[in-house]
Amino acid sequence: MKTIIHRGNTRGFADHGWLQSYHTFSFAGYYNPERIHFGALRVLNDDTVKGGMGFGAHPHDNMEIVSIPLSGALEHKDNTGRHKIINQHDVQIMSAGKGIQHSEFNASKKDPVKFLQIWLFPKEKDITPRYDQKTFDPSGRVNRLQTVVAPDQSDDTLWINQDAWFSLGKFDKGQSVTYDTKRPQNGAYLFVLSGKVKIGEEMLESRDAIGVTDYDQLQIVAEDDTEFLLMDVPMLQ
Repeated sequence: MKTIIHRGNTRGFADHGWLQSYHTFSFAGYYNPERIHFGALRVLNDDTVKGGMGFGAHPHDNMEIVSIPLSGALEHKDNTGRHKIINQHDVQIMSAGKGIQHSEFNASKKDPVKFLQIWLFPKEKDITPRYDQKTFDPSGRVNRLQTVVAPDQSDDTLWINQDAWFSLGKFDKGQSVTYDTKRPQNGAYLFVLSGKVKIGEEMLESRDAIGVTDYDQLQIVAEDDTEFLLMDVPMLQ
């Protein structure tokens, strides 16, 4: 098993007044040649947007984009005619494909919205742009993993144009879970949202992350009440 640790306090940071954004991987004004991507995982931004503010219409292409509100709500509009509110416990996925324009604003005029925006390189390029979102019952991740994104069409998860799986977990102190690799070619990237977890000999706290390759199983132990996102992604050459 091989591991790489990305501590929360080593991330890039941008303060735009209306937006505070932490970048796990090189993004915009933050560049670190050793932190470009982890396999197909290209962007992991941890954003807070002030009430009434947001990102105006801008283009994307050939990227799988996943948005996960942690608190508050996002208002999404795009040039396919979609206009949706993404709330806490929702997950949104957008296949930019051959090209799409969208905007994202805080759905509240006064309260901040906190969310993760995650980009993955796609499996197939230039597909027709696609958008989907789903509400997940948070009780489904208590002391177990709740898969929210998967490469297979299912009523229980969101489909992604990549051989990738995203799972959310909310574990009580002392609880543990064993995670089996989905594909030998994949690696696992775990991002701690709160609390403290132990993987092997590594202790991870809030906003720390670990990337793991060449493994069959991961033993994840909650050293405190904790929440995390686990992303199982292809390790691209």
